[in-house]
Amino acid sequence: MSAPAVSCATRDQVLERLREDDRFVLATHEHPDGDALGSLVAMQGLLVGLGKDAQMFIGPADLPLPGEYKALSLEGLIQHVPSDISERTVVFLDCGNIDRNSASVLRDGRHLLNIDHHHDNTLFGTINHVVPDASCTAEIVWDLMRDLGVPATPPIADALYVGLITDTGRFMYENTGPRAHLMAADLIEAGVDVAAVYRRLYEGVPEGKLALLARGLAAIQRYDSGELTMASLSAEDFKGAHAEDSYSEGIIDQLRTLSGTKVAVLVRELSSGDRKGQHKVSLRATDDDVDVSVIARLQGGGGHRRAAGFSTELPAGELVSFLRGAIASQLHPSEDATARAGVA
Repeated sequence: MSAPAVSCATRDQVLERLREDDRFVLATHEHPDGDALGSLVAMQGLLVGLGKDAQMFIGPADLPLPGEYKALSLEGLIQHVPSDISERTVVFLDCGNIDRNSASVLRDGRHLLNIDHHHDNTLFGTINHVVPDASCTAEIVWDLMRDLGVPATPPIADALYVGLITDTGRFMYENTGPRAHLMAADLIEAGVDVAAVYRRLYEGVPEGKLALLARGLAAIQRYDSGELTMASLSAEDFKGAHAEDSYSEGIIDQLRTLSGTKVAVLVRELSSGDRKGQHKVSLRATDDDVDVSVIARLQGGGGHRRAAGFSTELPAGELVSFLRGAIASQLHPSEDATARAGVA
């Protein structure tokens, strides 16, 4: 099965740069998830396999990585801008918007390759290879790797598989297409230990993560006949649960399963760095009736139709009113969203 036709022109341009250029630095979005990290590690392995000088950039605020990703190879990692950045090609992976990203310090590269699958990508690169039909950015890297004739070594295959299963929700999300399963089969043939990756990502859960989940489930609030299901975690919740920031991962998926939910929202208070006092808002839609990326963009964020997010300093009451109104404007456009948000 060939790659989506819409991407052919930009794919050829990216392939030319990967073949012709010699020095690279790779980056992804802040607070990197499995697809971001898997794509980053796999692209670095791909370029090293081609004999290139390739470094990976992750900002200090995003290290150490969450425990489930610590087995990924980070050889070639840097946390600063290379002195020769103007002579390097910068490859941004799974990064929809460079302006709100720690990787923006790399914008002075010789070429900026923007490789992504977010449909609302801001197209900030000198070459924008954005494939919304791809299940994940790791799938796009896999396509490029095959075009370049680079074999999937065990570390590359493992990284790509991590990106694939995390962004497709273990092949349960709506972005799972035929190519996702073909990719999985190819990577398993290359040596991926499926059971080992599953245990690493989803088992061996720290006690603090379960304690934080309990706090999140205890804080559930529902609005508008349950169409909005929401929970908030404060800095004190993280402290009381002895939980790291990354331990909130997965809680929103529990909210999403509640009957009648159209949009699940998890709000968590940020307690460190220059974003202390802000709140990170994650949104998940249960079907195509609501495009949560539209809601996120209203607050300067972005994402996918069914998974998006933004950061905010709105007080709790104003945030709830905003979310209810924004959801109602899509679900009930004939109603007065402002009036609706005033009724629980």
